[in-house]
Amino acid sequence: MVTFGVGKAVTGLGTPEAAPMRELARARTPLLDTLSDIGSSLSDTPYVVAMTAIAAIAFRLAFKRWRESVFLVVAVWSQSLVFLATTELVGRSRPEVPHLDPAPPTSSWPSGHVSAAVCFYAGVAIVLTLHTRRPWHPLWWAVGTLAPLAVALSRLYRGMHYFSDVLWGVLLGAVCLAVAVRAVLLRRSEPARRRPSPAPARAPSP
Repeated sequence: MVTFGVGKAVTGLGTPEAAPMRELARARTPLLDTLSDIGSSLSDTPYVVAMTAIAAIAFRLAFKRWRESVFLVVAVWSQSLVFLATTELVGRSRPEVPHLDPAPPTSSWPSGHVSAAVCFYAGVAIVLTLHTRRPWHPLWWAVGTLAPLAVALSRLYRGMHYFSDVLWGVLLGAVCLAVAVRAVLLRRSEPARRRPSPAPARAPSP
């Protein structure tokens, strides 16, 4: 509901972001076109679905339990459900600049590429941080933050989203990720119920 409400509000304001998008389109170069194509593809739907499945299987084999796998699937798919439930209802048009990617049938609000990237790459970084030694942690978080950043910048550069679409994609992904961490990854198992101990035997009366 929040994503829908904010999307309607932003759409109703018109397009104050149109001028920056035109400036960004005029700054395109062949090299940046190629790099942004790679950056955007890091979160293309087929890739995210495949990478989530592979990571879930790898986590199950590595950790001998389902918790990490379920966490990642819940994080990625929860943002997808929110995105799909709101994008058509909001119906925001994409920026009026040349698009470097085929425009999907969904609207510009919010950026599903960005929210999916946050959930997948940062989600994997969280799992690996919990299961590896500290010297490895900067590497996991470099990937977990730089990959979504590359996706966000690429979607802007390629004319597929406004700045607000991308920003809300980051927030949507972060919220879905935080909820999945709390609900699945860090949820404590219920302690086994203790059976009542038998009453001590009374000594016979003299």
